[in-house]
Amino acid sequence: MEPFNFWQKWLLIFGIYLSIFGIVLAFFSNTELMNFIFNNQIDPVFWENVKLQQNIISFRSWIYGVLGAVISGWGVTIAFIAHYPFREKQKWAWNCIFVGAMLWFIIDMIITIKYMVGFNILFNCILLIFMLIPLVFTYNQFHSRQDNALS
Repeated sequence: MEPFNFWQKWLLIFGIYLSIFGIVLAFFSNTELMNFIFNNQIDPVFWENVKLQQNIISFRSWIYGVLGAVISGWGVTIAFIAHYPFREKQKWAWNCIFVGAMLWFIIDMIITIKYMVGFNILFNCILLIFMLIPLVFTYNQFHSRQDNALS
């Protein structure tokens, strides 16, 4: 498999992973799985040593449901872009994934740092790395020196 195809498939699989993760987050936020992955890491930042009341649990379930829906939609979008226009080396596809990832990362990190949610800082950095690796390795396929000279 040539390197470009490897990185294109990486992005496709990453998009599928995000979609599945978003669906799990949306529908299973109050399960032991999500307690282990998310709730036990994030809840203490906001509710230290407090037994959560039902209204807080309901709000957390709703907000994770909405977040999961956004993440799953984002994942489908990345998967479709990676599978079709990215594979065809359409420059806008690379730019779209890159700009979208940067916008998400900057806004998410500003809010995460404001509230000092250390777990999410690590999680965001890992996601960004998994998204940027294929973009770095395919940059030259989308941005030639001629493109830069003409811009």
